Amino acid sequence: MHPLEKEILAGIRTAGLVSPGEGVVVGVSGGPDSMALLHVLAALAPTLGLKIIAVYVNHQLRPAEAEQEGHLVEQQACSLEATFATCRIDVKGESEKRKISIEHAARELRYDFFGQVAEKFQAGKIAVAHTADDQAEEVLLRLIRGTGRSGLSGMKMMRDGKIIRPLLTTGKEQLLTYLEERHIPFLIDSSNLQRNYLRNRVRLDLIPYLREFNPNISETLRQTATVLQDEEMILAALTDSYWEQIVMVLPGNAGDGLPVISVDLAAFLSLDRALQRRMAEKVFIALQSRPQFKKIVQILHVAAHGETGARLHFSRGLRMKKGRQHLVFSYPEGITAGRGDLDDG
Repeated sequence: MHPLEKEILAGIRTAGLVSPGEGVVVGVSGGPDSMALLHVLAALAPTLGLKIIAVYVNHQLRPAEAEQEGHLVEQQACSLEATFATCRIDVKGESEKRKISIEHAARELRYDFFGQVAEKFQAGKIAVAHTADDQAEEVLLRLIRGTGRSGLSGMKMMRDGKIIRPLLTTGKEQLLTYLEERHIPFLIDSSNLQRNYLRNRVRLDLIPYLREFNPNISETLRQTATVLQDEEMILAALTDSYWEQIVMVLPGNAGDGLPVISVDLAAFLSLDRALQRRMAEKVFIALQSRPQFKKIVQILHVAAHGETGARLHFSRGLRMKKGRQHLVFSYPEGITAGRGDLDDG
């Protein structure tokens, strides 16, 4: 067994990423990272008792390259005796339809297809090829866009019990060495060199610039993410504990399936501000609303200084009302674009 395969095997076992006999959908673009992932998992499949399903998604953004990539992935999957699945998705069309970026649309559609394949083959996990280098880029991206401690903790080895990243602690140089030693072919996505994507500018321009100040900047960012992930687990557990004590989740009356959330005001105000922020964030997530920093600041201010009866109006019809003893969050008339008071209470 190759040293890299041994290293990845140890990481998979330590993190409990897969179970014996489990099917694993592997997202393979044809690039070096995903080709390495496919070959490593295929090599470990007998040891771990895995069934590998290699999946290539054609985003229809680079027609000529995509044909070559799809052919290469299918050929390699067959040589490894792995199941192969593919599809074409209209990323540009969906991007315009949903009014989201090309990157965002590609990611959503790609993961949708991964999920469909996983369901078809009853696979318990979806493996993607994010590396240690990607982790460093992700931390910087989230910092640039604005995020809290959770965001700065970066990507996790396993997300939602289904998405796994076996290469997250492995550097790209290690993967390139593995590919060379194993004589594994791969292709380079030309869009990775296009600076109209923020991620590419971070990788091609920002990180090299930061290396002038810290030659080990990528490792420093990864270490920071690891430390914050450990601390995030503690804070998440504390938040969940207080949530059980001071929050009531009640049935909603708007017919959209979303609840009414009532938070004990005195207990909320007794918490440290860091936990207050996390509780507010958890409320937004539970009510399917984006937990933006500005919104959370407003909640904390009204909770501490607002008069009884004070209200906050958030997007899509979400409202908060301060009572004498509770903060109540709800959609009085369901999810709507309406503004102003939506109830008579």
